[in-house]
Parts: sequence; C-alpha cells; structure tokens
Amino acid sequence: MGTLDPSTPVIIGVGQVNVTGGGAPEPAALLAEAAQLAAADAGVAVGTIGSIRVVAMLSVRSPDPGAVVADRLGIAPVETVLTPMGGNMPQLLVDRTAADIAAGFDRVVLIGGAESWKTRQAARRRGERPAWTDQDATARPTRILGPESPFANEVELELGLAAPTMAYPLLEVALRHARGLGVDEHRRHLGRLWAGFAAVAAGNPYAAIRQAPDASRIATPAADNRMISFPYTKMLNSNNSVDQGAALLMCSAGRAASLGVPRDRWVFLHGAGEGNDTDFLSNRADFASSAAIGLVGRAALGAARVGIDDLARVDLYSCFPSAVQIAAAELGLDADRPLTVTGGLTFAGGPWNNYVTHSIATMVGLLREDPDAYGLCTANGGLLTKHAAGVYSCRPPARPPEVVSVQEQIDALPTVAFTAEHHGPGVLEAYTVSHDRDGAAHRAVAALRLADGSRTWAHSADPDLLDRLLTTDAVGHAAEVAPGRILHAAP
Repeated sequence: MGTLDPSTPVIIGVGQVNVTGGGAPEPAALLAEAAQLAAADAGVAVGTIGSIRVVAMLSVRSPDPGAVVADRLGIAPVETVLTPMGGNMPQLLVDRTAADIAAGFDRVVLIGGAESWKTRQAARRRGERPAWTDQDATARPTRILGPESPFANEVELELGLAAPTMAYPLLEVALRHARGLGVDEHRRHLGRLWAGFAAVAAGNPYAAIRQAPDASRIATPAADNRMISFPYTKMLNSNNSVDQGAALLMCSAGRAASLGVPRDRWVFLHGAGEGNDTDFLSNRADFASSAAIGLVGRAALGAARVGIDDLARVDLYSCFPSAVQIAAAELGLDADRPLTVTGGLTFAGGPWNNYVTHSIATMVGLLREDPDAYGLCTANGGLLTKHAAGVYSCRPPARPPEVVSVQEQIDALPTVAFTAEHHGPGVLEAYTVSHDRDGAAHRAVAALRLADGSRTWAHSADPDLLDRLLTTDAVGHAAEVAPGRILHAAP
C-alpha cells in the first residue's frame, strides 16, 4: 500500500457485453452478465458487491432495476441507487461513488447500465411484448441520484427539437457557418471525422459496427444511409439499435488490497468536473460553442493536476459530430488526434444513457496497458446541456479525487432571451431539414435572432426554401416569420 490512503477510491474491475443478431435478454440480465465479467476481471466474487448503482434505462422502466440485477446475481446488497435520465450519469455515478468511498463507504460498488433496445424494438414491430421481469410498481431504490431535469420548452417540443436527431444537426449547421465551410466541403469534413471513429470501432471487440466504412460512405446519402436530418445521414447519428451492457466495480484501496485484487488492475479517478448548460436550446448563448464544456473539462484537469497535453487517451462524448467538434474546440484538443477509445455512439454503440460506462470500461483497459498514462472521458446529457468529465490513471493520486462543480461559473455566462411568439423579420441563426423515410426533404426548423437580440423558432415545408437551405449557407440571411411560426425567405 505504501503511502496510499486506504480510503482512496479505485476501479478494480470492468465488464462489457454486446449481443449481436437480436434476441438479447432483458437489460437487468445484460447488466448482471457485465457485473460477473467485472468481478472476474478483478478476481473477486460477485457476493462482495454491497451496492448496485444503475444508470437509468429506457428499454424497460423498472422502478428499482438494481434490485432486479441483485436477484439475477443472487446477492442482497445493502443499497440500490438509480439515476435520472442523461448521458452524463455514468460519470456522475463514478463521481458520487468516489466521494462516498473516500468518506468511508467500505463496500464494493457495482456501477453500470444496459439496454436491450434492438430486441425490444424488434418485438414491438412484431406486435409482441418481451417476457421481461415485471417489477412491482411500488418498488423503490434506496436512493435516487437526483430529479429529472427539463429537456425542452413548449415551443421546442412542438417543433420536434426535443429529439436529438433534430437538435444536433442544427448545431452542426451553426458550426459549418462559423468555420466558413461550403456545404460540400462540410459534408466531406464530417465523413473524415466519423471515419476516424469507425476505424477505432473496428478494433473494439464490444463495438456494434466493426466494418469501418470510409468517409465517402458515411457522409453520402444512400438507400441504406438515408439523410435523417440535414446535414446528418444515418451513419452520422447515434446508434441506439443495440443490445449492450457495461459495469464497473469500485471500492477503497484498502478493500481492494484485502480482497487480493492485483495491483495492476487498479485504476484511479484523479479528478472530475460537472456542470449543466441552459436547460433549453432557446436560451443558449450560441449554437457553435459551449463555454460550459470548457469549464467542466478544465475543472477535471485542474483537479487531477494535469494539462490537456498530458493526456495519452481521450474519449469525447460522440452522440453526433457537433458534440465532438464543440467539445474538442472548448478543451483545446487537436481534432486530428484520436478523440475516442471505443469508436463512439454510432459505431461502438449508443445504448441511451449508458455509453459512458462503456467508454470508462474501455479506458480502464487501455490505461492498464500504459500504467503511467492519463485518460479523459467526457459525458453529455440532454441536448449538449449536461456535462461531466473524469481524468483516470493507474498512477495513484496524491490525494483523494476532487469532484469540482462549476455550476456557479456556468450560471454567470451570457444567455439569450426567448421570444415565443413573433411575426415579422429576423435573421437566420441555424437550421436543419428533416427527411422522411424515403430520404425526401420534409420540413425545416430554424432559429432566428430578432432585432432586440432575442431568439425565436420557425418552421417551413416550402420546397423552394428547403432546397435553398440544403444547398447554400443561409445562416445570417434575412427571413420572415408569419403567424403559426411559418418561416419565409425574405423578399
């Protein structure tokens, strides 16, 4: 043990499961399998687990999924914990667990989640309901990590902007304009970026897609790669059609030593940052950046006492290309360096809220191979609104990891007022064009800035306007909003 404080939290085991071909068991069974793999990875019995902390699932809405997992494992933990929705939740679970262990919680903690979404959707198309555990509605976990936060305001809900497949492409158009790229040049840029992620997934044994399509294939619309919402084809979207589970085991260094976990299995959280942007897109300062991500990332690095250039490995949350590009810019990361360790949510898989459990598990394995290295995992929930980041290494930390909230600094950042009802002129700030299942342009949704500096939303199904938005950079152009939030090109 040397001088290492025995209460120092440490990850001792990781496990991942990827079921291909459909027919997966219920999510609790996937998580139980991942937990067994994590226990075998650490060389401990599953019976040592004293707490089960689960990332909220969408495939099944069990009120206390930790209890179902415990039944599957044949154990009786002293507590079960459940998170609210959000892709940031796996990192927050690690943060909270680290704090609990440092404060004296001397149990082995299982952190994880799972989704059997592909199997569930296939059953739904057949008109069937999977025969999964039907937990009593009165069941409750020992603790819920926090309340659900709002996702979209009424106007955003009305226009479909609560769907990530609409919101993130809109951010991408703002990014394209900010970088001065033409439509075709930008398409090629997106293909190159995502091809790098696909290449990493090809070497990831737990990835959902390992064929490594090239840049042109990724970015060019085709029958099997239709445009979802411009400028994103299907292969530029997060892939939730997966059956995957992942688990981490954490405990104190003292408990790890007493359990006989080999020292070369230990990976430490060195520092973490947390903070949430504005709840609604309507109030963001702009759509091409996120000062909040920069604050959260720098807080994590500062707590770990390392700089961005000290990181050997990075996994940026990669639901859509706009999220990666904004995070890389805010953190000062060279976009040409590898920005994922898994292949990202398109190719490795996007199991709703639980992707980051997979990225941390993958990071743990890579750091064990390079014990002096540091790795950064970022996490994102909502519509680029909820942020968390953690720095990891096999090197023992000089002190217990610090989890830094930068919420006060984020709350002091500029925001934009929202005008719900507006008839008259405005300037296009960002937009996207949704497409139907046959690949035809269907409807545009646009953000406009008004003379008083506020923002409003409008939409249009006018074919001529849709063509203009698809083929030119119309950001900064004048437009009109008619009653019903109908968007017209200015004369």
